[in-house]
Amino acid sequence: KEKGPFSVEWLAQSSRGGAQPIATGRRPRCPPGGTCDQESPADPGDPGLEAEAGGGAVPGRARTKFSAAQLKELERIFREQRYIGTSEKRRLAAVLNLSQSQIKTWFQNRRMKFKRQTQDAK
Repeated sequence: KEKGPFSVEWLAQSSRGGAQPIATGRRPRCPPGGTCDQESPADPGDPGLEAEAGGGAVPGRARTKFSAAQLKELERIFREQRYIGTSEKRRLAAVLNLSQSQIKTWFQNRRMKFKRQTQDAK
């Protein structure tokens, strides 16, 4: 018999990292190239990786550390256009040696930063 989320057994296991709630509405965080059964926390001794901010109860993907050249090119493109199309995203990913998902997320975050900056200026 499978125990539902928040049963005494589930809470005991979850405090040790052994259980996941059923049907939470969120996709599990899986390591790139692995399965969700495997945990792959970032090596804290690796200077190229920074832990993701925000509590971190669930070990997830390490924060991407963009190089100065990558940031310069991303900022240049952002000044030209706030939203990036699929073909440009694909091209940038290849040129900057990043994934399309990283490019997409960078643009989303940069638009939010721009929005905060313009609201603060008012």
